[in-house]
Amino acid sequence: MKRALITGISGQDGAYLSKLLLDEAYEVFGAHRISSRNTNWRLQELGIADRVKMVPFDMLDTLEAVRTLQRIKPTEIYNLGAHSFVASSFQQPVHTAEVDALGVVKLLEVIRTVDDSIRFYQASSSEMFGSAVACPQSEETPFHPRSPYGVAKLFGHWTTVNYRETYGMHASSGILFNHESPLRGEEYVTRKIARSLARLKLGLQDSITLGNLDAQRDWGYAGDYVKGMWLMLQRAEGDDYVLSSGVPHSVRQFVEAAAHCVGLEIEWCGAGLDSYGMDAKSGKKVVTVSEEFYRPPEKTQLLGNPEKAKRNLGWKPEVDFQQLIEMLVKRELERASA
Repeated sequence: MKRALITGISGQDGAYLSKLLLDEAYEVFGAHRISSRNTNWRLQELGIADRVKMVPFDMLDTLEAVRTLQRIKPTEIYNLGAHSFVASSFQQPVHTAEVDALGVVKLLEVIRTVDDSIRFYQASSSEMFGSAVACPQSEETPFHPRSPYGVAKLFGHWTTVNYRETYGMHASSGILFNHESPLRGEEYVTRKIARSLARLKLGLQDSITLGNLDAQRDWGYAGDYVKGMWLMLQRAEGDDYVLSSGVPHSVRQFVEAAAHCVGLEIEWCGAGLDSYGMDAKSGKKVVTVSEEFYRPPEKTQLLGNPEKAKRNLGWKPEVDFQQLIEMLVKRELERASA
């Protein structure tokens, strides 16, 4: 039986990856820091909480990490643990660097020391591209991160490449573009939009305030993307892969599609910070814009080119943009009605 250790087990990707690996007959261990708030609501929502074996594990505590790997003897390690909210990385740049950068090199060094045959997956990010020089972005596109999160992720990414090339370790990085699901945290804009419009439909909320409505992202479904992670570690050799839908959509389009799911049609008025959206039927203002939610401007659109993953891994997204939004809104309606 294969054994997998997943850091960041309590997050969206950790939950979906756990489900996939359990379905593939793995023994799954979830790493959690004793000092952190241990929440497994996502595992519970997927009905697998009692099948994942939780183990205390701190990436920054090298000795503890060595002991854990010696005890459970994993065949694969998926490093999904990170300070993963881009906006707050500007307020916590040191903490972000410690976890997302130094944590990676410490974990790889532990693997090299304990058992260098362990296959390793590093969760890299499209945020490493930042002000990219080309669009769409592939594995060959130069990086230019625009946030402490992107900078820290880039350190972890290049560290993974170096351990693969220097020590011959099976180490892969997945450069994932935005991937969403009903298990997203409420601080993410996609969950915020779906939740707010569901509550608007049920009369529990009057409006939603957003940032730049014209900001575009390459959105996909998290359940599809964790399959790509797993496929990377099934290859004979490690490598780096972009996982993305390859299709851009704006926040405005996301709002329109989510509103349609609850029977609302949005009419847009104004521009920039003066933009707002009205319910076409009632004339009520339901979407407003605030500078508080604007991020620094990006010179180049973040849009992934997943051709290498399609060619080498046989991977492709199964859930499209409309299906994703329908999934998100349906679950938020269920939550708000409970």
